[in-house]
Amino acid sequence: MFTQLKNIDTAFKHIKRFSIFLILACILISGFAIWKSFDMVKTVQEKIYILANGKAIEAFSAERKDNIGVELRDHIKMFHHYFFSLDPDDKVIQANISNALNLADESAKKAYDNLKEQGYYNNLISANISQAISVDSIQLDINKYPFAFKCYATQKLIRSSSTITRKLITQGTVRNVARSDNNPHGFLIQQWETLENRDQ
Repeated sequence: MFTQLKNIDTAFKHIKRFSIFLILACILISGFAIWKSFDMVKTVQEKIYILANGKAIEAFSAERKDNIGVELRDHIKMFHHYFFSLDPDDKVIQANISNALNLADESAKKAYDNLKEQGYYNNLISANISQAISVDSIQLDINKYPFAFKCYATQKLIRSSSTITRKLITQGTVRNVARSDNNPHGFLIQQWETLENRDQ
């Protein structure tokens, strides 16, 4: 009789220990699952999907300072593209120059006015010359504000009879401004000047 009670008491202790271990294991697994789900939700909320041409493209949020070099280079490249990529059509010239002037200060406007006074754009139209530019490299100093740059590019003047290649070097500084539809990077080129523009 006492042996049976002793066995029941021992079995009860074993079941009690096993139950406590099982409860602790369930609490730990549940806690880990909850923590992991919150971590996953946080990670998913940092991702943005952009729909482009019917395809979902994943985009990641980042601080502006992380990508400032990339954004500056693209801003400078787009300015040079708009300012120097021209076709023999007055509307195309006006549209491109207008886009370029949204990205720079009065130094670019002065350069445009000088070229216009010299009849440069009229010559492009009358001689049916297309002008294209390819930016080779951009040197940036992002350690000092406003950011100084030097742009090295190749310019092509395309006629029906020939193509002339020119070496173009420009420099200037870039400062921060508010972002807008006309200036998506939120930079403004200032003190822009052409250092070299000669046939290769």
